[in-house]
Amino acid sequence: MTDSTTPLELRLSRLLPATPEEVFDAYTDAEKQKIWFGILDPDPGIVEIEVDLRVGGTQTTVWGPDADTLFRETLTFLEIDRPHRLVTESTGHSPDGMTMTTLITITFESEGDATRMTVVQSGFPAAEVRDFFVDEVWNGALARITAYLTRPIATDE
Repeated sequence: MTDSTTPLELRLSRLLPATPEEVFDAYTDAEKQKIWFGILDPDPGIVEIEVDLRVGGTQTTVWGPDADTLFRETLTFLEIDRPHRLVTESTGHSPDGMTMTTLITITFESEGDATRMTVVQSGFPAAEVRDFFVDEVWNGALARITAYLTRPIATDE
């Protein structure tokens, strides 16, 4: 049984096929995010991202299938230790008017030729929301980042 004063938390990790620097940059660079955000979708819809990567800076992401169905997330950077650790406060708004603020801590640890990216997110209002973030949000994001890191790179010949 969970104590009602204990915030709901998720913890997951994934081994990604790149260096910590490459994974950190893929996760924090707006132009790279715009690529991986829609990499697995034939029609990614609207994706707008602005990043001010500094302690106290913010990242604003707006996305959705059309202008009438937009999600918005604002991350405030609380701690940046490139390429090892990133701590943010996330405030998200869904098209139906729901707002949620959580704390996200991400670590990037080298494991051979790969990087273990571990996500800890706390402050969920209900277990169902937390489970949705595990199953859909984070697993989807990590699959997209993996696809971005392993995509063929066009070369000029």
